[in-house]
Amino acid sequence: MKDKINIMFLGDIVGRPGRWAVKNYIASLSENKPDFIIANAENASHGFGLTKKNYNELLDIGIDGLTSGNHIWDKREIFEYISEADKLVRPINYPKGTHGKGYRIIEKDGYKVGIINVLGRTFMGLVDSPWEMIKDAIDEIKKETNIIIMDIHAEASAEKICMAKYFAKLGITGVLGTHTHVQTADERIYEGCCAYITDAGFCGDSEGVIGMEYETSVKRLITSIPERLDVATSGKNQVNGVIFTVNVLTGKAESIKRINTQINISEDNIIMKG
Repeated sequence: MKDKINIMFLGDIVGRPGRWAVKNYIASLSENKPDFIIANAENASHGFGLTKKNYNELLDIGIDGLTSGNHIWDKREIFEYISEADKLVRPINYPKGTHGKGYRIIEKDGYKVGIINVLGRTFMGLVDSPWEMIKDAIDEIKKETNIIIMDIHAEASAEKICMAKYFAKLGITGVLGTHTHVQTADERIYEGCCAYITDAGFCGDSEGVIGMEYETSVKRLITSIPERLDVATSGKNQVNGVIFTVNVLTGKAESIKRINTQINISEDNIIMKG
Protein backbone atom coordinates (compact mmCIF):
# COMPACT_ATOMS: atom_id res chain seq x y z
CA MET A 1 0.00 0.00 0.00
CA LYS A 2 1.22 3.51 -0.81
CA ASP A 3 2.49 5.89 1.88
CA LYS A 4 0.84 8.82 0.08
CA ILE A 5 -2.18 9.04 -2.19
CA ASN A 6 -3.63 11.72 -4.45
CA ILE A 7 -7.28 12.59 -3.94
CA MET A 8 -9.23 14.57 -6.52
CA PHE A 9 -12.34 16.50 -5.57
CA LEU A 10 -14.54 17.84 -8.38
CA GLY A 11 -17.03 20.69 -8.00
CA ASP A 12 -20.75 20.41 -8.72
CA ILE A 13 -21.43 18.34 -11.86
CA VAL A 14 -24.18 20.12 -13.81
CA GLY A 15 -26.32 18.06 -16.17
CA ARG A 16 -25.21 16.07 -19.20
CA PRO A 17 -22.47 18.54 -20.20
CA GLY A 18 -20.94 18.15 -16.75
CA ARG A 19 -21.12 14.38 -16.84
CA TRP A 20 -19.60 14.35 -20.34
CA ALA A 21 -16.79 16.72 -19.36
CA VAL A 22 -15.91 14.76 -16.23
CA LYS A 23 -15.97 11.44 -18.10
CA ASN A 24 -13.57 12.72 -20.75
CA TYR A 25 -11.35 14.48 -18.23
CA ILE A 26 -10.93 11.36 -16.10
CA ALA A 27 -10.26 9.28 -19.23
CA SER A 28 -7.58 11.76 -20.31
CA LEU A 29 -5.62 11.25 -17.08
CA SER A 30 -4.79 7.62 -17.98
CA GLU A 31 -1.67 6.69 -15.98
CA ASN A 32 -1.88 9.91 -13.93
CA LYS A 33 -5.33 9.12 -12.59
CA PRO A 34 -5.68 10.01 -8.88
CA ASP A 35 -5.95 7.24 -6.32
CA PHE A 36 -9.38 8.40 -5.17
CA ILE A 37 -11.98 10.66 -6.81
CA ILE A 38 -14.85 12.47 -5.10
CA ALA A 39 -17.40 14.68 -6.88
CA ASN A 40 -20.46 16.69 -5.92
CA ALA A 41 -23.40 15.28 -7.89
CA GLU A 42 -26.50 17.10 -6.61
CA ASN A 43 -26.97 18.84 -10.00
CA ALA A 44 -25.94 15.92 -12.22
CA SER A 45 -29.40 15.08 -13.60
CA HIS A 46 -30.54 17.97 -15.82
CA GLY A 47 -29.22 20.43 -13.27
CA PHE A 48 -31.45 19.34 -10.41
CA GLY A 49 -30.99 16.19 -8.35
CA LEU A 50 -29.50 12.80 -9.14
CA THR A 51 -31.25 9.86 -10.80
CA LYS A 52 -30.21 6.30 -10.08
CA LYS A 53 -29.11 5.94 -13.71
CA ASN A 54 -26.77 8.94 -13.42
CA TYR A 55 -25.53 7.78 -10.02
CA ASN A 56 -24.40 4.50 -11.58
CA GLU A 57 -23.02 6.31 -14.63
CA LEU A 58 -20.76 8.49 -12.49
CA LEU A 59 -19.43 5.48 -10.61
CA ASP A 60 -18.79 3.68 -13.89
CA ILE A 61 -16.56 6.49 -15.21
CA GLY A 62 -14.25 6.15 -12.21
CA ILE A 63 -15.66 8.33 -9.41
CA ASP A 64 -15.28 6.64 -6.03
CA GLY A 65 -17.52 8.78 -3.82
CA LEU A 66 -20.32 11.29 -4.42
CA THR A 67 -21.42 14.20 -2.24
CA SER A 68 -24.53 16.34 -2.63
CA GLY A 69 -26.41 19.32 -1.17
CA ASN A 70 -29.79 21.01 -1.01
CA HIS A 71 -30.81 19.80 -4.50
CA ILE A 72 -30.30 16.11 -3.72
CA TRP A 73 -34.06 15.65 -3.19
CA ASP A 74 -35.13 17.22 -6.51
CA LYS A 75 -35.64 13.88 -8.28
CA ARG A 76 -38.21 11.91 -6.32
CA GLU A 77 -36.63 8.56 -7.18
CA ILE A 78 -33.78 9.50 -4.81
CA PHE A 79 -35.96 8.28 -1.93
CA GLU A 80 -36.12 4.85 -3.53
CA TYR A 81 -32.37 4.23 -3.70
CA ILE A 82 -30.35 6.65 -1.54
CA SER A 83 -30.25 4.39 1.52
CA GLU A 84 -28.67 1.60 -0.53
CA ALA A 85 -26.37 3.93 -2.51
CA ASP A 86 -23.20 3.17 -0.57
CA LYS A 87 -21.04 5.67 -2.50
CA LEU A 88 -23.41 8.63 -2.04
CA VAL A 89 -23.50 11.01 0.94
CA ARG A 90 -26.27 13.51 1.69
CA PRO A 91 -25.85 16.47 4.09
CA ILE A 92 -25.36 15.28 7.64
CA ASN A 93 -27.48 18.02 9.24
CA TYR A 94 -30.89 17.01 7.97
CA PRO A 95 -33.17 15.82 10.80
CA LYS A 96 -32.84 12.38 12.33
CA GLY A 97 -34.65 9.80 10.23
CA THR A 98 -33.88 11.45 6.88
CA HIS A 99 -33.17 8.99 4.07
CA GLY A 100 -29.51 8.28 3.32
CA LYS A 101 -26.29 8.79 5.27
CA GLY A 102 -24.51 12.00 6.28
CA TYR A 103 -21.12 10.29 6.19
CA ARG A 104 -19.66 7.10 4.78
CA ILE A 105 -16.35 5.25 4.79
CA ILE A 106 -15.32 3.96 1.37
CA GLU A 107 -12.55 1.39 0.98
CA LYS A 108 -10.36 1.17 -2.12
CA ASP A 109 -7.05 -0.58 -2.79
CA GLY A 110 -6.49 -1.33 0.88
CA TYR A 111 -7.07 2.17 2.30
CA LYS A 112 -10.23 3.83 3.58
CA VAL A 113 -11.54 7.34 3.00
CA GLY A 114 -14.20 8.91 5.21
CA ILE A 115 -16.54 11.35 3.45
CA ILE A 116 -18.78 13.84 5.24
CA ASN A 117 -21.29 16.19 3.61
CA VAL A 118 -22.76 19.23 5.34
CA LEU A 119 -25.13 22.06 4.45
CA GLY A 120 -24.32 25.61 5.49
CA ARG A 121 -27.00 27.54 7.37
CA THR A 122 -26.25 31.13 6.31
CA PHE A 123 -28.55 32.22 3.44
CA MET A 124 -29.65 28.58 3.08
CA GLY A 125 -32.73 26.58 4.04
CA LEU A 126 -33.51 25.55 7.60
CA VAL A 127 -31.34 22.64 8.69
CA ASP A 128 -29.96 21.47 12.02
CA SER A 129 -26.72 22.80 13.51
CA PRO A 130 -23.95 20.51 12.19
CA TRP A 131 -21.05 21.20 14.55
CA GLU A 132 -21.58 18.42 17.09
CA MET A 133 -22.78 16.05 14.37
CA ILE A 134 -19.54 16.52 12.46
CA LYS A 135 -17.41 16.07 15.60
CA ASP A 136 -19.21 12.80 16.32
CA ALA A 137 -18.77 11.67 12.70
CA ILE A 138 -15.03 12.44 12.82
CA ASP A 139 -14.69 10.42 16.03
CA GLU A 140 -16.46 7.44 14.45
CA ILE A 141 -14.51 7.61 11.19
CA LYS A 142 -11.16 7.87 13.01
CA LYS A 143 -11.83 4.43 14.47
CA GLU A 144 -11.18 3.11 10.95
CA THR A 145 -9.16 5.77 9.11
CA ASN A 146 -7.46 9.13 9.54
CA ILE A 147 -8.37 10.24 6.00
CA ILE A 148 -11.53 12.35 6.28
CA ILE A 149 -12.86 14.63 3.53
CA MET A 150 -15.76 17.04 4.05
CA ASP A 151 -17.82 18.81 1.39
CA ILE A 152 -19.39 21.95 2.86
CA HIS A 153 -22.24 22.96 0.58
CA ALA A 154 -22.85 26.58 1.53
CA GLU A 155 -23.34 30.17 0.35
CA ALA A 156 -21.26 32.12 2.86
CA SER A 157 -17.48 32.15 2.49
CA ALA A 158 -17.03 33.05 6.16
CA GLU A 159 -19.02 30.02 7.25
CA LYS A 160 -16.88 27.74 5.09
CA ILE A 161 -13.62 29.23 6.39
CA CYS A 162 -14.72 29.00 10.03
CA MET A 163 -15.72 25.38 9.60
CA ALA A 164 -12.42 24.51 7.91
CA LYS A 165 -10.30 26.16 10.61
CA TYR A 166 -12.38 24.59 13.39
CA PHE A 167 -12.25 21.03 12.07
CA ALA A 168 -8.62 21.34 10.94
CA LYS A 169 -7.79 21.52 14.64
CA LEU A 170 -9.48 18.12 14.98
CA GLY A 171 -7.25 16.67 12.27
CA ILE A 172 -9.64 16.54 9.31
CA THR A 173 -7.87 15.93 5.98
CA GLY A 174 -9.84 18.27 3.74
CA VAL A 175 -12.73 20.75 3.76
CA LEU A 176 -13.84 21.59 0.23
CA GLY A 177 -16.55 24.14 -0.52
CA THR A 178 -19.31 23.69 -3.09
CA HIS A 179 -22.65 25.27 -4.06
CA THR A 180 -21.77 28.65 -5.62
CA HIS A 181 -20.33 27.02 -8.77
CA VAL A 182 -17.66 29.74 -8.99
CA GLN A 183 -14.14 28.52 -8.30
CA THR A 184 -12.20 30.56 -5.76
CA ALA A 185 -8.42 31.09 -5.75
CA ASP A 186 -7.78 30.55 -2.03
CA GLU A 187 -6.62 26.94 -1.90
CA ARG A 188 -4.37 26.32 1.09
CA ILE A 189 -3.44 23.91 3.90
CA TYR A 190 -4.83 24.74 7.35
CA GLU A 191 -3.09 23.62 10.55
CA GLY A 192 -0.55 21.62 8.55
CA CYS A 193 -3.14 18.96 7.76
CA CYS A 194 -6.33 20.23 6.12
CA ALA A 195 -6.67 20.94 2.38
CA TYR A 196 -9.11 23.78 1.82
CA ILE A 197 -10.81 25.82 -0.90
CA THR A 198 -13.84 28.05 -0.42
CA ASP A 199 -15.47 26.78 -3.62
CA ALA A 200 -14.20 24.08 -5.96
CA GLY A 201 -16.29 25.47 -8.84
CA PHE A 202 -18.39 23.35 -11.18
CA CYS A 203 -18.20 20.92 -14.07
CA GLY A 204 -20.40 21.73 -17.04
CA ASP A 205 -21.11 24.30 -19.74
CA SER A 206 -18.79 27.28 -19.33
CA GLU A 207 -20.79 29.67 -21.54
CA GLY A 208 -23.99 29.67 -19.51
CA VAL A 209 -24.68 30.99 -16.00
CA ILE A 210 -23.10 28.60 -13.46
CA GLY A 211 -23.97 25.80 -15.87
CA MET A 212 -27.50 26.91 -16.72
CA GLU A 213 -28.84 28.54 -19.90
CA TYR A 214 -28.21 32.31 -20.03
CA GLU A 215 -31.41 33.63 -21.65
CA THR A 216 -33.74 32.13 -19.05
CA SER A 217 -31.41 33.09 -16.21
CA VAL A 218 -31.27 36.77 -17.18
CA LYS A 219 -35.02 36.87 -17.89
CA ARG A 220 -35.73 35.69 -14.36
CA LEU A 221 -33.57 38.48 -12.97
CA ILE A 222 -35.16 41.18 -15.15
CA THR A 223 -38.79 40.14 -14.67
CA SER A 224 -38.64 38.47 -11.21
CA ILE A 225 -41.01 35.86 -12.65
CA PRO A 226 -39.96 32.24 -11.99
CA GLU A 227 -39.21 30.19 -15.09
CA ARG A 228 -37.89 26.71 -15.69
CA LEU A 229 -34.09 26.74 -15.87
CA ASP A 230 -32.43 24.52 -18.46
CA VAL A 231 -28.84 23.30 -18.58
CA ALA A 232 -26.65 25.25 -21.01
CA THR A 233 -25.40 23.27 -24.01
CA SER A 234 -22.93 25.43 -25.97
CA GLY A 235 -20.43 22.60 -26.42
CA LYS A 236 -17.85 24.53 -24.40
CA ASN A 237 -17.38 22.79 -21.07
CA GLN A 238 -15.19 23.08 -18.02
CA VAL A 239 -13.94 20.85 -15.24
CA ASN A 240 -13.26 22.52 -11.87
CA GLY A 241 -11.92 21.00 -8.71
CA VAL A 242 -8.79 20.38 -6.67
CA ILE A 243 -6.26 17.60 -6.25
CA PHE A 244 -4.34 17.09 -3.02
CA THR A 245 -1.73 14.72 -1.68
CA VAL A 246 -2.45 12.89 1.58
CA ASN A 247 -0.25 10.93 3.98
CA VAL A 248 -2.13 7.63 4.34
CA LEU A 249 -0.97 6.93 7.91
CA THR A 250 -1.57 10.35 9.44
CA GLY A 251 -4.39 11.52 7.18
CA LYS A 252 -2.67 14.89 6.76
CA ALA A 253 -2.94 16.75 3.46
CA GLU A 254 0.48 17.91 2.27
CA SER A 255 -0.35 19.93 -0.84
CA ILE A 256 -3.33 21.16 -2.84
CA LYS A 257 -3.69 22.35 -6.43
CA ARG A 258 -6.67 23.75 -8.34
CA ILE A 259 -8.08 22.08 -11.45
CA ASN A 260 -9.51 24.45 -14.08
CA THR A 261 -9.66 22.74 -17.46
CA GLN A 262 -11.65 23.57 -20.59
CA ILE A 263 -13.01 20.61 -22.57
CA ASN A 264 -14.76 21.56 -25.81
CA ILE A 265 -16.58 19.65 -28.53
CA SER A 266 -15.46 20.69 -32.02
CA GLU A 267 -16.43 18.73 -35.12
CA ASP A 268 -16.83 15.56 -33.04
CA ASN A 269 -13.34 16.00 -31.59
CA ILE A 270 -12.43 16.70 -28.00
CA ILE A 271 -10.27 19.76 -27.41
CA MET A 272 -8.78 20.09 -23.94
CA LYS A 273 -7.06 23.16 -22.55
CA GLY A 274 -5.57 23.94 -19.16
